[in-house]
Amino acid sequence: MSKRKDVHDDSSQDSNKKQKITSSKQAFLTSWIKQPSQPSSENVITKFTGKMNEEMKKLLQIELETMDNEWLKALVNEIQKPYFVELKKFLATEKSNNKKLFPPDLQIYSWSRYTPPSIVKVVILGQDPYHNDRQAHGLCFSVPHNVPPPPSLLNIYKGLKNDISTFQVPKHGCLVNWAKSGVLLLNTSLTVRAHEPASHSGKGWEKFTDAVIQYLNERKSGLVFMLWGSHAIKKGKAINKTKHLVLEAVHPSPLSAHHGFLDCHHWSKANKYLKDHGKEEIEWNCLVENKNVPIPSNSDLSNNEKID
Repeated sequence: MSKRKDVHDDSSQDSNKKQKITSSKQAFLTSWIKQPSQPSSENVITKFTGKMNEEMKKLLQIELETMDNEWLKALVNEIQKPYFVELKKFLATEKSNNKKLFPPDLQIYSWSRYTPPSIVKVVILGQDPYHNDRQAHGLCFSVPHNVPPPPSLLNIYKGLKNDISTFQVPKHGCLVNWAKSGVLLLNTSLTVRAHEPASHSGKGWEKFTDAVIQYLNERKSGLVFMLWGSHAIKKGKAINKTKHLVLEAVHPSPLSAHHGFLDCHHWSKANKYLKDHGKEEIEWNCLVENKNVPIPSNSDLSNNEKID
């Protein structure tokens, strides 16, 4: 009997040890998975604002509190340059004059939180945020759920369906799942006055988004840039075509889409390039209602950014 008891005790001790090891492994994995890219925590903000005076911190509050940590680290010097300070003062003046601006403050940098630099594989460039109510939410060409897809986005769906026959055209226009998958949906200007297209052009956003593109161009390799329309093509002239794939076509607007966009095959070309360079292809067919792409571990969003 005593031997059985001894064996049981040893087995129990071994079991306890295994449970502790398993628990510690799970704790480690859980802590790793839950890390990063959230809108900037207080510690991260402190790290980046150590040399900023209070006036600068107040002026850059939206950037410091809502931009993805990885992007904030990459762009912290950019947002302190004189042109960006002037841009922020301009936006403050717009608000003090009761001008309605899109997108809402908390969504200006949603592109950064859904697609931090570490997961970017494809870059799609837009121009202005949508200027009508409830449309703009910080991702180019995209609109929130329950908002009808705009004509340009419908043409994007048509072009994609022509390219990849298995693509299921969604009933909505929300491209968040693309963004979570590594498709950076970046507008040239990040704000606009309500119902006044291009009202914030030439105020400084173009330099800032040039810096975003430059960072990816210099620090990354094997990316795909989709440039649609003369504006985007001009903005992408400096992209290193020996390091990246640059795909150009006319804009998907109804005014030009039938002049080559609908048959550009950019999506399959992008996936072929990614595959040839050892990267996972984009699942373009992830927009249908029964498919939900989990946010990557370094793109955990706050409750403020759940757009659905």
